[in-house]
Amino acid sequence: MHSSRSATHLEEAAGAASEITELLEVLWGRGRDDSAAPVSASQLRVLFILADNEGINLRTLSEALGSAPPSVSRLCDRLQAVGYLERDPNPASRREVRLRLSGRGVKFLDELRARRREQLSQVLATMQPAARTALLSGLRAFRDAAASEASPLPAHTVAAHIA
Repeated sequence: MHSSRSATHLEEAAGAASEITELLEVLWGRGRDDSAAPVSASQLRVLFILADNEGINLRTLSEALGSAPPSVSRLCDRLQAVGYLERDPNPASRREVRLRLSGRGVKFLDELRARRREQLSQVLATMQPAARTALLSGLRAFRDAAASEASPLPAHTVAAHIA
């Protein structure tokens, strides 16, 4: 009986997390729609990864995205064209290129994150303090569990997004 209740609780938690994800996507979309230079969801993932892993190469970025290097290279081409990404030769290996955000890319992400935090702050302000505390505890536990399961990059990369 206990395992059946536990399975039901797990399903309810997964359902709630799925609903929250959809709501967050709406909030995230609002933040991205307000930007002067909108980027696709895939391009945004590249920017987030580069923000936490400056100087990685295309192969490592491809692994993090779970995509083929030619596709990731095209994503990088588009981000470089709008001025958000820079490619530098690796001094240790001239055949390898290091990827990093440009100043414009850093500014774009900073502004996007600020708009998203504002959207979230408005929602969180309507919650009771005890509920916010419980949410923070739950989000940190979720982050820690997801960081070990979901990312081929170091856990701090994922953890940096929920501090």
